[in-house]
Amino acid sequence: MKKTREITLVSLLAGLIIVTGMIKIPSFVPGSEFQISAPISVAIVAVFGFWRYIWAGVMASSILFLLGLHTILNVEISMIFRIVVGGIVSVFGTSFPVLIMAGPIGSFVARLGLAKTLDVTPWPLIIAAVPGMVFTMLAVIPLTKVLKKVTKEVGYFDK
Repeated sequence: MKKTREITLVSLLAGLIIVTGMIKIPSFVPGSEFQISAPISVAIVAVFGFWRYIWAGVMASSILFLLGLHTILNVEISMIFRIVVGGIVSVFGTSFPVLIMAGPIGSFVARLGLAKTLDVTPWPLIIAAVPGMVFTMLAVIPLTKVLKKVTKEVGYFDK
């Protein structure tokens, strides 16, 4: 029963990452729309832990890649972001300042990785990501509170 619950939870989290990744909010900077999956991802790692988050992220990226909705570059950015965010939250805890800074740091490092892969200067990529970083900082705390409340209401951690 416990394995079934764990598989179901990770699958649901992967679905949440996929769906929220499809929701794009336009930005005032052309070409830099923002995916709402970033603050959701930080909230997921804060509430459910590093390994569930990483497995859900691997599952989400694999599904999107296999469906042709993501390229290998999208997967690279996503996985760098996930490892950095998950590492920060795992090492420094789930205090609000840590959660607020984890997303922007993850985005920054992911853009550095993309710039290295493409052999381009990273600053245009980073500047384009700034509106999303700000939105992540603003949205992560309310989303984390919602996820905590949902898990409490359904009694997930009581079982």
